[in-house]
Amino acid sequence: MLRTHMTVTTIRQLMEMKIIPCFSLHRKLAGAVRWRSSYRQPPVLIAAPARALIDEQISIKGRFLPPHCPVTVHSQMHSEDGDLWEAFAHYNADADGTVSLTRDHSVGGSYSGCEPMGLFWGLQPAPGAREGLRLRKKNVETPYVVHVSLLEGHVSPSEEQSNELAAVTTERWYMAPGVRRIEICQDGVVGTLFLPPGTGPFPGMLDLWGMGGGLVEYRSALFASRGYASLSVAYIGHKELPGPQNKINVGDSYFKSAFHLLQDHHQVCADRIGIIGLSFGVYLTLRLATNIGVKPSCLICINGPVGSTIKLSDDDGRTENFEGDQKYWMYDDQGHVSFRAVSLPANLSPESKVKIENLTCPLMYIVGEDDLSSSSIENADLIEETLRAAGKSQLFTRLSYPGAGHLIEPPYSPNSRASLWSVKPKKLITLWGGHLAPHAAAQEDAWKKILDFMENNLRQ
Repeated sequence: MLRTHMTVTTIRQLMEMKIIPCFSLHRKLAGAVRWRSSYRQPPVLIAAPARALIDEQISIKGRFLPPHCPVTVHSQMHSEDGDLWEAFAHYNADADGTVSLTRDHSVGGSYSGCEPMGLFWGLQPAPGAREGLRLRKKNVETPYVVHVSLLEGHVSPSEEQSNELAAVTTERWYMAPGVRRIEICQDGVVGTLFLPPGTGPFPGMLDLWGMGGGLVEYRSALFASRGYASLSVAYIGHKELPGPQNKINVGDSYFKSAFHLLQDHHQVCADRIGIIGLSFGVYLTLRLATNIGVKPSCLICINGPVGSTIKLSDDDGRTENFEGDQKYWMYDDQGHVSFRAVSLPANLSPESKVKIENLTCPLMYIVGEDDLSSSSIENADLIEETLRAAGKSQLFTRLSYPGAGHLIEPPYSPNSRASLWSVKPKKLITLWGGHLAPHAAAQEDAWKKILDFMENNLRQ
């Protein structure tokens, strides 16, 4: 009687000796091959570390694949609003049956080349998604949960027949373990304070965003995860602030109070506080830094103007309605609006322009050269020229990034070239600019240099 552990070679020999009839050869061969393949290690997908901060790289590797086989690596996640975001890339396994995103080059998909974090910064709304989406973390006490899968062949994730070989889930956090989140409603200031683990005292950062409004916390949470007390402040479009919400109804005293609130905290180094601003937050940062009674140790300005892009209603910095003056709004062929011309230095009201020559602390200005929302290059030029004329060139550092847009944020987060600005009185999509790969490279480089700048000016 024949035993089931016979090899393929043995079966062929017995057939030639006419001990096994020819018609049974194929069934015996198939059984032997299935027996051998059942002991092959199935493919696995590894992400290390699987739980990490948003600015940390992770290593993604597929193993136990057939040599040189084509595969697709696919990432997907749901935003807090329930929208599906995804990215994918095509790879070819090496002779050992391994694919490593830190070593290998994508040959197609959402990105190409060696991009270890392309599956994260390359995330875009899935086909059929709502128009004008932008990915922003609202609840920083929960992570982004990203599902990464390994698919057979070079496929598009939308193809229904794609065969999943392996999968892994990763968590991307803005808050490190031990970081404390404290809601602030004090001295009229509305914000959120993030404190690093431990007793301190810690150097601090005052965090100012743009005219999108509300209270944006994720950058401050990440600063605290890197050892800085950080206070994110709301100043427009928040229910706890004076209305109406499409105007800035707080003035210089409000921002001074926010700075002093951070400065007076018992776990903060009072003489080691910086200010960071993005977009309109740049104007507020510069205005506050030249205000009597406020002495920051350093400033970080990202793609913003030296004066107000909205007509001021008083000398204290309050503004008129944002939509009130649309003279410099520009529209593309799809009806999407660019605010870039609004912030050209020549178009800013002279009375709102900050006296840059009065700055006394180091300033880092970050430029996205494809910024479609702010005239960042022209404003950086004006700051540089003004400081040079005042004999203060040593205070100025410029970082400039070709292909990067307006929203230069912490690294490995995806860029939106355009997104929904408002729905009333009419639906409006605004242009931010930036192309995925160069924008991602800019965010990674700028973040490292921001942390170095803070280290040099707030810790030493």
